Amino acid sequence: MSFTGHAPGSGEYRRLIIGLFFAGIATFAQLYSPQAVLPQIATDLAVPPATAALSVSAATLGLAASVIGWSIVADRIGRVPAMAIGVLAATALGFAAPFGDRIVPLLVLRCAEGVALGAVPAVALAYLAEEVDARHAATAAGSYIAGTTVGGLLGRIVSGIVAEAADWRTGVWVVAALCAASAVLFLSLTPRARGFAPSRLRAHSGPALGERLLALLRSPQQRALHLQAFLLMGAFVAVYNYLGFHLAAPPIALPGWLVTLLFLAYLAGTVSSPWAGARASRVGRYPVLLGSIGVMALGAILMLVPATAVVLAGLVLFTAGFFAAHAIASGWTPVAAPASSRAQASSLYYFAYYAGSSLFGWALGLVFLQAGWAWFLIAVTVLCAASAFVARAVLRDAPSGRV
Repeated sequence: MSFTGHAPGSGEYRRLIIGLFFAGIATFAQLYSPQAVLPQIATDLAVPPATAALSVSAATLGLAASVIGWSIVADRIGRVPAMAIGVLAATALGFAAPFGDRIVPLLVLRCAEGVALGAVPAVALAYLAEEVDARHAATAAGSYIAGTTVGGLLGRIVSGIVAEAADWRTGVWVVAALCAASAVLFLSLTPRARGFAPSRLRAHSGPALGERLLALLRSPQQRALHLQAFLLMGAFVAVYNYLGFHLAAPPIALPGWLVTLLFLAYLAGTVSSPWAGARASRVGRYPVLLGSIGVMALGAILMLVPATAVVLAGLVLFTAGFFAAHAIASGWTPVAAPASSRAQASSLYYFAYYAGSSLFGWALGLVFLQAGWAWFLIAVTVLCAASAFVARAVLRDAPSGRV
């Protein structure tokens, strides 16, 4: 009997979801650990906020540049081995990155770390699409995205709290140690792939890579999903890059430890992403995607109010909306692609995702510095509106794939 995918309730399904949960921690905790300590990096290395934020953008740029390469590696050697190599290499680089006392060496090491980290986002959703029963693909993708939110949260919270007691370097090192432990759990739990055979074990590997990539780039649906990633992730990372600078300055002037705790808003994404996946399984991906973008934009508008409680409420809505939208778009991308191109479809999605993070995570910092917080949030809202426009124009009547 042919393999049709693991179903919820089976031991393999639980191991797969938990294993990828820890892969998400090992990846996203170290990817974003400097974000909570950007003010300390700016002060210690004597650089402006937008330059300090490059410590995040350098890693996401490296990740964006590597995802297509990792999809090729995964096609050749297998999904789990490719993710394992990337996570282990990134953890080693994560320990080395904070040793420099100047910004340039830090950025070089962070870029290399991002290249290694690209293995997990490039491959994980294709692996899920191949290993999970088709009826539960959207739910499984939402569960995986929930795990990535926990990783991003832990990276920010741990580095920020440790930095308050020691310094930013120690905070980043502690996160790297946490990621090393998570990598071990990922390797020990994740089941071997049964829905995919590496190309070196197959007599015919299907269309050539160039043909697969061109076919994906010609697809209006795939391009629209890539734009969701580019625009929404750019808006999201920009808010988290510069929110700390805004809240630490007058008139709000929160202490550093309290600004760090605001990253707990990430838990909203931990809840919203599996909810969005489950909801999409019932009503379809498009309405859930559009509604999630609307929630995200509403959160950005609320953050215009100069009151801590309202800013926090807006941040929670903004975060919940983003991760719900990301869970839908990222899970939609591989299942709407041909079976031979799933890894490349996910890779192109994440290329756009981290290209948006790198570009807008830096460029909107210039808006923040030159025009202030209000204009910064207006720019964020424009990105959300553009994303919704693309979704409505292209995705409204598009097939949802194997929901």
